[in-house]
Amino acid sequence: MRVLPPSLSLLAALLLSACATPASEADAGAAAGPETPVTTPASPAPEAPAMTCSADKVQWTLGQVADEALVAKARIQSGAERMRVIKPGMAVTMDYREDRLNLDVDADNKVTRAHCG
Repeated sequence: MRVLPPSLSLLAALLLSACATPASEADAGAAAGPETPVTTPASPAPEAPAMTCSADKVQWTLGQVADEALVAKARIQSGAERMRVIKPGMAVTMDYREDRLNLDVDADNKVTRAHCG
């Protein structure tokens, strides 16, 4: 049998003790029995946000030139928080936003369609 120097014996003891479960934890688990699953009450479903854009209110813009004044007035009347003017061939995101008014315009900057999204 080989005897380890005291410093190595201490190191080995420390390493082995790190792997052991403390007695208080082991005893507590045995006394409590099988684990009981914790249940949390179901949270209510989130309410759908209210529609904040109404394109029906700005159909008067069709055929009008989309200048700054018309765009600002249409945004306010529609109740939209956001606004974009979509020109022919313009790249736009396809995300749907209930709070955004879109004015599609032709090559002469006349409104051809007013819609939310």
